[in-house]
Amino acid sequence: MAKAEKKSHANIVTPDDSAIYWKPQSKLWFWLSIFSFIFAYAVDYFIPFKQTVNPAPYRTFLLILAGLFVALYAVSIKFTTLRKKLYHKSQFIFALGITLAAWDLLTAKSGIFPLPFFPGPLQIVDVTVKDSLTLFISTVYSLRLFFVGLIVGIFLGFITGILIGWYRQWDYWLSPVIKVSGVIPAVAWIPIAIAVFPNSFITGVFLIFIASWFSVSYMMAQGIASTPKSYFEVAKTLGADEKFLLIHVAIPNAVPNIFTGIMTATGLCFATLVVSEMIGAKAGLGWYINWAKGWSIYSKVYAAIIITAIAFSIILAVISIARSYLLRWQRGILK
Repeated sequence: MAKAEKKSHANIVTPDDSAIYWKPQSKLWFWLSIFSFIFAYAVDYFIPFKQTVNPAPYRTFLLILAGLFVALYAVSIKFTTLRKKLYHKSQFIFALGITLAAWDLLTAKSGIFPLPFFPGPLQIVDVTVKDSLTLFISTVYSLRLFFVGLIVGIFLGFITGILIGWYRQWDYWLSPVIKVSGVIPAVAWIPIAIAVFPNSFITGVFLIFIASWFSVSYMMAQGIASTPKSYFEVAKTLGADEKFLLIHVAIPNAVPNIFTGIMTATGLCFATLVVSEMIGAKAGLGWYINWAKGWSIYSKVYAAIIITAIAFSIILAVISIARSYLLRWQRGILK
């Protein structure tokens, strides 16, 4: 009987995974996704080049990708959730491999898209390997600037959101400020920030703070203000005071909104980060893109853009994992 109760409880806590992994659970698509990288390798190996390139790094990259997915499949045999994720993403992975092959054909193989403005995957992978140290330093610098600005923006946005959402006096004075400042792009503050702050790092932190503060504070305030009155009434019947209502009722109700604000702020901060580093910075991915553009080395521009996209995706994935864990009772509803 204890086993039956435990099983019943598990069924209540964990909804059907079909709401999340809704793509067909097909081995065929998974193996086709691996084959797509082998196909891209074959295209690069057998079709002659029309541009002078070093194919070795790109071919190694394709083999590593194919081997990685084979290894993941071997591991997923014992982990059902991992296997479902792989099957769910297999069609996208297949499209990625085919896109690499088509990109190779249109650039290095045929020259339909000419250099220097349209480098192929071979040139981008090659320059990423050759310039890996500079790209690594630039990425570290950008992430440092990004996280300092984002953390400050989230912290102050959290406080501002509580003040607006919970206290009428603060709402009266701060809501107009939020509504006006929210429509002004963070990059519009660049001339003022450069004049006010002593160096490019503090300027960048300020711009990223501006980009994140509005989203977090607005969503936090909306989450608190939208808390059903019935929640407060039930808590009051149990003797809850105002502090308890705020900390244990209103703020928990606003958690989904908080994560929405943070994820929105993350995207805005990355856009602001790249632009801010293009003006006066001595390092960072934005600086690297601007420097490479000045020398018309567009393979380096694309490499920095791809690294920026990967970093953004990883950070967004970490935030999504944290949200899924804290809001696991909504599993199957959240996307």
